[in-house]
Amino acid sequence: MGAMLDLIAEGTLSPTAQQVAERADVGVRTVFRHFSDMDTLFATMNERLTEEVESLFVDKIQSGPLEDRLESLIERRLALFEKLAPFLRSSGLQRARSAFLLAQHDRNVRALRRDLRRWLPEVEPAEPEVAEGLEMALSFEAFNRLRIDQRLSARRAHNAIKRIVVALAASLP
Repeated sequence: MGAMLDLIAEGTLSPTAQQVAERADVGVRTVFRHFSDMDTLFATMNERLTEEVESLFVDKIQSGPLEDRLESLIERRLALFEKLAPFLRSSGLQRARSAFLLAQHDRNVRALRRDLRRWLPEVEPAEPEVAEGLEMALSFEAFNRLRIDQRLSARRAHNAIKRIVVALAASLP
């Protein structure tokens, strides 16, 4: 599993079993002896990555000035995306062929939605368009578009997302 994580982190977003075996210095059969199928491997990788980033989520409603909460939410969310970007990109490429990755994507979207509402409880009574806009602005897809498609630096992507989020948050009750 470490070999697969390393390959993806280095930019090989869809490594083959042969590439994983070569990186791990084992035979291809050994890879499949440890992981009966790709979904088992994906699930194991997901467990390790989840442990690494769980501290970036909050488990209770946050309080304090809205501006401070927005700043903390944005910082944590973008740190999460910077850390997980190659793995989320890899998952996106392989999601259609993996029941695990498809279900995990849905769980991730729900976890990010919960996290948003814990940071900004004002989202609950807000107009749906404001809540949905905030969710989109703070999504990996928005981040990825800025970083990859629009080729922005991390700082510029951060600033763009912050401006969008702050503008939308101005509409919160």
